[in-house]
Order: sequence, then structure tokens, then C-alpha cells
Amino acid sequence: MRIAIISGLLALSAALTAFSVSSLDLFAPDRDEVQLVLVTSALWLLFGLAYWLLRRVNAKAAVALILAGSALIGGAAMVGPPNTSTDSARYAWDGIVQNAGISPYAFTPADARLDSLRPDWLFPAPQTTAAGKEICVGERIASTRTTNGDRLCSALNRTAVPTIYPPASEILFAGVRFLAGPEPAYWPLQLVGLLLSLGTTAMLLVGMRRRGLDERHAALWAWCPLVATEAITNSHVDMLGVIFVVAAVFLVSSNKVWRGGIMLGIAIGTKLIPVLAAPALLRRGGWRLVAASVLSFALLYVPYVLATGIGVLGYLPGYLSEEGYQDGSRFALVSLVAPGASAVIVAGLILAVVAMLVILKTDQNQPWVGQLVMIGATLLVLSPRYPWYALLLLPFVALSGRWEWLLVPMALTLRLLVPSVPLTRASIAIAVIVIVAVSLRRAGPGALKRMLHPLRSRPA
Repeated sequence: MRIAIISGLLALSAALTAFSVSSLDLFAPDRDEVQLVLVTSALWLLFGLAYWLLRRVNAKAAVALILAGSALIGGAAMVGPPNTSTDSARYAWDGIVQNAGISPYAFTPADARLDSLRPDWLFPAPQTTAAGKEICVGERIASTRTTNGDRLCSALNRTAVPTIYPPASEILFAGVRFLAGPEPAYWPLQLVGLLLSLGTTAMLLVGMRRRGLDERHAALWAWCPLVATEAITNSHVDMLGVIFVVAAVFLVSSNKVWRGGIMLGIAIGTKLIPVLAAPALLRRGGWRLVAASVLSFALLYVPYVLATGIGVLGYLPGYLSEEGYQDGSRFALVSLVAPGASAVIVAGLILAVVAMLVILKTDQNQPWVGQLVMIGATLLVLSPRYPWYALLLLPFVALSGRWEWLLVPMALTLRLLVPSVPLTRASIAIAVIVIVAVSLRRAGPGALKRMLHPLRSRPA
């Protein structure tokens, strides 16, 4: 009966996911934010209920349910185009440009020299009104100008700046467009997201079994609504970093440091954020981990540096300024006590302390708790507008079984759907309170004293 109920919940989750993707659109001019929030909340509720019931299902049946649910919900996430982000349009364009033999860092998408490469689904032709004015039509289509002054209708965001994505991501974009060609729209990257998410599910199940961990916790990754929405529907390249980080963790914790370091370097070369997984691995990995990561990261950049030089930095400096991380305006909670630019200093100090505790206190045989704390604390402090950054957190939620950290992606999702500063502060504050309370209860009496006690010898 329990298996039948879980199967029904997963089928309902898949159906609601398909409805959300095909019917709800953050870009629609008449979008109903209340409906978006309600449907998203329902997906998280179904996910939580299914996971709660799974705890008493035997391991063999649980593994089958986890895999089937991951495939079913993931497949449902492909029934429509991206509905909360236009990033995958940029991924497609970068891949098209590279397959024409051009570095994605060399020109902006609005550069007139790239006109011959533009597919209609990314750059539809402007329409002419009865008054003779050219306009751009479509929910995801923005109006801008090429470098020679012509009207340019584009599905991309930030067409006037170069790409921001590091080389591992760019290699993926080029590979997908090499196989699919320039004309297929969003589904090729959605399929890649589905395959990567399923691969991560399988990797977690195998790694957890070998380490004697409860495989049922893998559902915290496999069935999570954030994975379906952001890794598959919106095809965020963070998913590529996730699978390489999980590989790195399993390798380093098995004393395969050089190979783990290479995997970590590739993950960092995807979107830089996976560097947050490194502190928990440093005591075991040491200089070998650092050397392997830096070398693999640098090698990824070599062909792009040769083609573009310093241009490989892309739009990263401008992005940090745009997002408010240089003046401190983006830090939802920290800015309450440290307004303005001082928030950057306070946030840096908080994360430096967290990183030091993670380095000193993490069990090197099971580093995922330290990685969970490092990544989760960073997301809470930085409070980004984009919930897909929390994809990196989810595998460590699964490995540790610490479900309370799911409040982090939930808070960030709410921030995206309802961009209200007071609501964001309240949701992140609630997440912090619940996480601290549950974590202290898990740790038992004297937890704070043990955490702050000088490092005792532990197996490396």
C-alpha cells in the first residue's frame, strides 16, 4: 500500500510538473504570481510527502521508486520551453558561435558580424506595424540593436555583453549544438539536463550503497522540484558542475585524490561556484587536490585564452556589479546589520569563519556534511536571486539526509517568483532558524562546545 501511494504521489508530481511547464510562464505579461507560488508549493508538498513515506519502504523497492520517479518527473519537465529563465538561449547561441569557429568570448550577440549565424528561433525577424514601425513580438523576445544600428529581436538576455560562462560550460554548449545543429530550440539542452540529473541520481545511489548510507535519502535529490525545474526545464548548466562535484567527493573520500581533484577542477570550470565544495576536502586532499584542480581548470582555459586573451573573463566583473555584490545591496540578511558596502566585509568574514570550521571539523571519510554547511551558508549569506544556484546543495542534502537544508532552495525559489525584499528576508531568516534548531537537536547536548573545541585528531 505504501509503495502504491508513493507511486501515485510521483505520478501526480509528474502531472503537476507538466502542467506548470506548459501553462505557467514567468515571462507572460498577464502572469499570475499567486498561481505560480501555489503550484510550486504543491510540488514541494508532494515531494515532501512522498519522501516521508519512502522512509519505511525496503531498500530494493526504494531504489526502483527513486529511479522511476526521477525519470518520470524529469521527463515531464521537458514538455515545454524554459518558463523562469532565458539562460539556455544564451547557451545555445554560444554553442552555435563556437561551431562556426568563433570564440564565444570574442563578440557580443548583438555584433553585426555574427548576423549570418542567427537562427530564427533565437533571433526572430522584427514585425512591421501599420504605422511602419518595427517591433519585436513574443514573450521571451527582447528588442535591441545590432552594432550597426539595425533592430534586433532576441531570445537572449544581455545581448550587449560577452558571455560569462567558463570553458567547461562552453565545451558542453558547443558539443550539444555540434550534435543537434542550430535549428532545434530548447529540447536538446533539456535532454542533456535530464540525462545529467539521472546520472547524478544513479551515482548517488551507487556511492551511498558502497558507503553504507541510507539510499532512500537519494530521493531528496531525485524527486526535488528544483531539479526538474532548473536542471531540466530551464536547463541550467549548474547541473554539469553538480555531477562532477559528486564524482570528486566520492573519489577524494576514497583516497583517489588526483582523480578527484581533476573532477573538482572541471566542476569549477563549469560555473566557479563548485569551489565551495573544496574546503571540506582539503585536509585529506592537501596539495594534491589543489594542484590537480588548478591544473585541470587552467587547461580548460588554454584554447580560449589563445583565441581571445583577457576577453575570457567575459561579463563576470559586470555581473557582480549588476547583482549588487560590490555595494552590498544583494545581501538580504547581512544588509540589515551592515548596510552598504560594509555588507561585503561582514559577509566575507562570516564565510571565512564557516570555511575555517569546515576545514578543521569535517570528517574526511564523510565530507558531505561539511560541504552541505559551506554551500548552504554561502547561499544564505549571499541570498542570490537565482534558485538554480542551490542545485549544488542538493546532493549533499541527500548524502547527509539533512532535509532541513531544503529550506534554502525553497527560500530562493520564493525570491524568484515574488521579488519582495521583506518576504525574502523573512523566508531566509526562517530557513536559518529552522536549520540551526534542527542541527543542534541532531548534534545533541554540548554541540556548540564540541564545535568550538580545538581540533582533535581524526582519521585523514
